[in-house]
Amino acid sequence: MPDGAARLAHSIEAHLLFASIVWLAASLLTSLPRGSATTKYWIWVATSLNFILPFSAIPVRLWPSPVAWFTPGRVIAAVSDGIPSAPATIALLIVLWSLGCVVMMVRLCLRIRDDRGDAQAAAGERGPAVAGLLRPRIFLPEGLDRLLTRDELDAVFIHELRHAKRRDNLIRLIHEMSLCILWFHPLVWSIGSRLALYRELSCDEAVSNQGLGKHLVSALAKLVTPGDPLLLQARASSFLTHHLARLRDDPHPRSFRAANIMLALAFVAILLAAVAGPVAQAAAAEACARTHAVHVVRGVR
Repeated sequence: MPDGAARLAHSIEAHLLFASIVWLAASLLTSLPRGSATTKYWIWVATSLNFILPFSAIPVRLWPSPVAWFTPGRVIAAVSDGIPSAPATIALLIVLWSLGCVVMMVRLCLRIRDDRGDAQAAAGERGPAVAGLLRPRIFLPEGLDRLLTRDELDAVFIHELRHAKRRDNLIRLIHEMSLCILWFHPLVWSIGSRLALYRELSCDEAVSNQGLGKHLVSALAKLVTPGDPLLLQARASSFLTHHLARLRDDPHPRSFRAANIMLALAFVAILLAAVAGPVAQAAAAEACARTHAVHVVRGVR
């Protein structure tokens, strides 16, 4: 394998390894009972972005030289040695990866088309929905004000407003685009379900913080029908079992403040260490290449 291709493969392997470590940290931290769903949602957003941000591609000269101390080369070497490097094998892997990308892009386009139809149908008989990426709009079914009480309608609107203000549709699209590129990585697939879960729980939290959690529960009971299990644009209704009790209790947001700080600090520390890892690997690879070039020049002389 040419030196340039080998160096690129080495950087990709290092990046995916450290991104997987960040996924493990996010999984452990968000499984803790304390902490708000909003904090856990942003942890998973950062985890998703970390998979597609190629920090190792940033020129080493732009990073401080002390970062080179962080070079667990043996771990990366063990992973690299297990990957075939024959040109024919590499070509086959590139073809398979490209085909997978095309299939995933078609899948994403079909999903976007279906979501547009769902948003348009929301004005009729379906549940509330948010459409749009940069300028999201909230769609409510006709006659919803006659079905729900004023407090229930406020609870539903607050839930959808949180989706719109946070640009959840855009965040979801960015993750699904990363999935088109990293379709072969099982951890990237698992992030989608975590984002969907905590996205909904976080919006429910916004309702609870306004003291309307019980009214959202009663609104859900009125909106759910056997033929339409989708609720408040939640593609998974798992929040009904994870968050129903919290909605009824209407917890005060301050009860999670200390836990949120600890979760955020722990995750940021692990994320920064994982970012330094690929950069250090790139620095070490570049240093080795320079040393090898010097030895070659001296040998020629």
